[in-house]
Formats: sequence, structure tokens, C-alpha cells
Amino acid sequence: MSIANSIRAQIPPIHPEGYPFIGGFALVSLILFWIWTPLGWIGTVLTVWCALFFRDPVRVTPVREGIVVSPADGRVSLISMVLPPAELGLGDRPLLRISVFMSVFNCHVNRSPVTGRIDRIAYRPGAFINAELDKASEDNERNSLVISTPNGRIGVVQIAGLVARRIVSFVREGQSIGAGERFGLIRFGSRLDVYLPEGGKALVSVGQTAVAGETVLADFRQGDGGRTYRAD
Repeated sequence: MSIANSIRAQIPPIHPEGYPFIGGFALVSLILFWIWTPLGWIGTVLTVWCALFFRDPVRVTPVREGIVVSPADGRVSLISMVLPPAELGLGDRPLLRISVFMSVFNCHVNRSPVTGRIDRIAYRPGAFINAELDKASEDNERNSLVISTPNGRIGVVQIAGLVARRIVSFVREGQSIGAGERFGLIRFGSRLDVYLPEGGKALVSVGQTAVAGETVLADFRQGDGGRTYRAD
């Protein structure tokens, strides 16, 4: 393999949603170079950051039934028993919620935590407070999916954050989806909540780093036997 190919293999692809933003940053950088060179270099650094923000690397997902993988890159920020949002239709009893907080430096392409059928998609407008706060689950703008699986109905909620102003969804109600498949993204810092049905037990801890489509959040079969993997 040539040096050029080796370097190219280390650069993750960019999600198409990012092209207009990267192009905008690059154009502004050129203008800043014309105004004052140091400003142009600042713009160049921000352009590189924007490209990294919209990176969409291949992930290798464990696909055995019962496994729940992280829907986002980031840090596990909360694990608690809470009432799910009413729009999910998951009942009025507390469920285990695992929250993953994405900083502006994380990859923001979101992936399905499970294999199943998307029964419901519910968008709710709201505020843009810090997504790390617990009340962000109730107060912030969010887009929710309910996925039916053999182990019960699982909720996954995209929550806008302090900087995030746009939630993008790639899926529709009634669609079948596989664990680790892309279902949306949030622009510029946010959080994903996963609500597990009764019997779910977290296999991660607060503060742990999660990788979308790869890190196992929970396993309803409580074991590693029989896992297979899929790259996507």
C-alpha cells in the first residue's frame, strides 16, 4: 500500500449533511485570509474542526439478539430510573435510562441501539439548556424513536443541547432498522437517552466513554455467547 493510500485510509469519510457547513467555513476562511492572514488561519482551524464534527467512520456492531449498543459517541453522563417522556407511550412506570453526552468534538452521527421496527417517531420543540443537566430530558427540543424488539419496546431520544440547534432524522415510522444503523444526527453538541424495558440492566457506568454502534450498554441475555459483528 502506498503512503498516500495509507494516509487516506486513516481519514474517516464525511457525512453528506456536513458538506454545506464545511464549504461555508472554507469560504469564510478564504475571505479572512484576504482581510488578515492570522484570521485566515483561525478560519482554517475551524474548517478542519467542522470536517471532524461531521465525520462518519465505519463501526463494527455486535448484532446478537438482546444486545443494546450505544446510539452515540460520547460520555455516559447519567444512569437512572425515571419516567419516560409521555410522547414515547412507554407507560407511567420508571424505566432504566442511560444517557450519552456528546461534546462538540465527538462524531455526531447517531446509530440505532437495537434491531427492530420503528413504531413511533415523535418530535417535540423545547429549550436549549445544557444537555448534561437531568432536566434537559424534559425541557429541551427532542426527537424520539420507539423501536419494537423481541425484548420489548425501547425508546431512544435525540436531545438538542446548549449549542445544538438542529436535529436531523433519516428514518420513518414503520421502517425496520438494524443495530448500529444510522438513524440521524444532531448538529453541534447534544445528548442521546436510551430507555430500556423492565429487566434491562446497564453494563456501563457513569463517566465511561461510549462509541456509537460498538459499546454495549445492556444485554438482555446477560452473556457474550453467540455474538456476531457487522461493519457499517
